[in-house]
Amino acid sequence: MTHNRQQWEALETNDLAPYAAHSAESLGRRFIEPPHPVRPCFQRDRDRVLHSRCFRRLEYKTQVFVNGTADHYRTRLTHTIEMAAVGRTLARVFRVNEDLTETICLAHDVGHSPFGHRGEYVLNDLMKEHGGFDHNLQSLRAVEKLEYQYPGFAGLNLTWEVRAGLLKHEAAAPEAHLDGYPIGPFQYLEAQIADVADDMTYHAHDVDDGLSAGLITLDQLRELAFWKMAAARAEEQYAALDEDQHRRITIRNLLDLQAQDVLSEGRARLEEYRPERIADVMRAPRRMICFSSEMSGMLQEFSDFLYQQLYYHPAVADANSEAVELMRGLFLHYVERPETMGEKAKERLETEGLMRTVCDYVAGCTDRYALEECEKHCVCLK
Repeated sequence: MTHNRQQWEALETNDLAPYAAHSAESLGRRFIEPPHPVRPCFQRDRDRVLHSRCFRRLEYKTQVFVNGTADHYRTRLTHTIEMAAVGRTLARVFRVNEDLTETICLAHDVGHSPFGHRGEYVLNDLMKEHGGFDHNLQSLRAVEKLEYQYPGFAGLNLTWEVRAGLLKHEAAAPEAHLDGYPIGPFQYLEAQIADVADDMTYHAHDVDDGLSAGLITLDQLRELAFWKMAAARAEEQYAALDEDQHRRITIRNLLDLQAQDVLSEGRARLEEYRPERIADVMRAPRRMICFSSEMSGMLQEFSDFLYQQLYYHPAVADANSEAVELMRGLFLHYVERPETMGEKAKERLETEGLMRTVCDYVAGCTDRYALEECEKHCVCLK
């Protein structure tokens, strides 16, 4: 037996919680399109993101280490895929929409600049008198304006729910709106899950890459409460592990322990507030999906360690600093010579203005393409 769209939507009605986002009740798209005969709207959105150019470019964008440094370090793409897997699992347990959660996860970084967060800081500095730069807002801009796959409209024409999740998948200002609909003070559960899945993933996997690179050590990690908890759990699970096995199981437990904590805290808050529809979640006095205060404290220590010992390690910082300064030079080159940008970018100059068009073009570059363009246009470090 096969299912059509209406049958999938009926399954959602039967299986999802009343406070979940149901495909049949979506607030819709900016440009009206006939519904797909088989795929519900959020599944269709997921497929549009997966087939987009901005999603494919994540393969060559930095997560921690500049792309191409080694074969097994994570990129924006692998981080995104891992995050989507975590998000989908949490959505299933909380009985909310898996397709919507996964789509927000898959699209959350499509507006990210090359060279990681340092690249974002440089673009924001260059654009400080022209509206600034934020990768969350740029992700929304990418799917609304910068993709060009359809003849009838710019962008991917995603549903309101996906776009609202990208606008900010944390808490929104109480008065914030998108297309006339409120998105605050808190996002719906699928967006809250995407937000926490992002944190969960990098807490576990950036440590893995840092250890593989030799930039952080097990002795350093053994001083951290969260690592101690995960390591003790590994020893309870397996009687005899060599150091490499112990490390891998401990890293796996970093993710599992976060998931268990989020599930426990989320269940308690849902039980306390008993939301009956999406609006109840969005107007709740606090978030429904988050870490407990105990876990938040351990993760703050863990995150501080990652920033001090990994993200700002000289081997990472020096390579990233050199790359982002080249990116700064490339940005200024395009400002002076906009005719050297791609054809689609040049077509937007009249409507978007010079600075925003250059910002869009540089933000869309992969690490590799940005460096190639620097070489092509003789952009070098001063």
